[in-house]
Amino acid sequence: MGGDEGPATVVAGCDWSARKNPDIQFILHGPEAELTGLVARKRALTGRVEIWDATGVVTMDDKPSQIVRNGKGTSMWSAIEAVRDGTATVAVSCGNTGALMALSMIRLRKLPGVNRPAIAVLYPSSNPQGFNVLLDVGADVKADADDLLRYAMMGMSYARNGLDLPRPRVGLLNVGTEEHKGRTELKEAYELIRDQRDLAGFEFVGFVEGGDISGDICDVIVTDGFTGNVAIKTGEGTASLIGDRLREAFKFSPLSRLASVLAYTSLRRLKKKIDPRRVNGGVFLGLNGTVVKSHGAADATGVSAAIKLAAQLADIKFTDKLAARVAGLPGEESAS
Repeated sequence: MGGDEGPATVVAGCDWSARKNPDIQFILHGPEAELTGLVARKRALTGRVEIWDATGVVTMDDKPSQIVRNGKGTSMWSAIEAVRDGTATVAVSCGNTGALMALSMIRLRKLPGVNRPAIAVLYPSSNPQGFNVLLDVGADVKADADDLLRYAMMGMSYARNGLDLPRPRVGLLNVGTEEHKGRTELKEAYELIRDQRDLAGFEFVGFVEGGDISGDICDVIVTDGFTGNVAIKTGEGTASLIGDRLREAFKFSPLSRLASVLAYTSLRRLKKKIDPRRVNGGVFLGLNGTVVKSHGAADATGVSAAIKLAAQLADIKFTDKLAARVAGLPGEESAS
């Protein structure tokens, strides 16, 4: 209920997903009368949707602390509870990121060995798999060396299980690749991650720079939530700018308009590769349950992509694999 486009777009995304995957069942949380009417118009959802009535809505302006205290009647709280009690395998929300993370941490609890959960996204890259894993992108603006180690392990697990990479390459985002550069916590994290590479079965490429986020040097980029959030929003803005400038260029003259017709197929291929809707969905890593955060402004295509990601993670029982990965890290007792 909290997305920019409203529940009609979410239901449309569910309908699109239902057409592609006959195994998905949905629980929709929100005002029952409104959702019943929207679902009734979508033939593919017939018999595949359960509606849980929840009249409260978490808005984008609500403070997470307020929702934790007073949000029990909201659709967001209801969705997280469905995962907590095992009725749902995974929760997907287009709503307020801070509130969703706060509720998820309070109701689902952190995995043993995790101090700060992280949000991981798939970032378009020149690697053969087409994407790199970037985390954290906004769960917490701070991260010490131990947090960055755990982000690396969770990101590695995501790449191994979600992208089918047997030995992922992990990089630590910094202002340069030289070992002497960066803040103290980055230098400490460098040593911690390096020391875990053989035991955990991944490659550590060391420090990487901003230009490597979409490159082919590594498969997983580890950073704090402040830097990661700035990075993904810069990427989204750049992709939008490129699209605008291409449209302007092809409208410049009759010859350029003709060129756009001739290049139509190639342009569609380019658009598909850089379209952020195709990889919509940030995964909350480090919780006793799977939560996928969709972009607040996602359309039906974007919502469908988030649902697809959620279904894939549910199919491989990703949370169980992630819990096993972080459980044996040093300092578990103090971090849990």
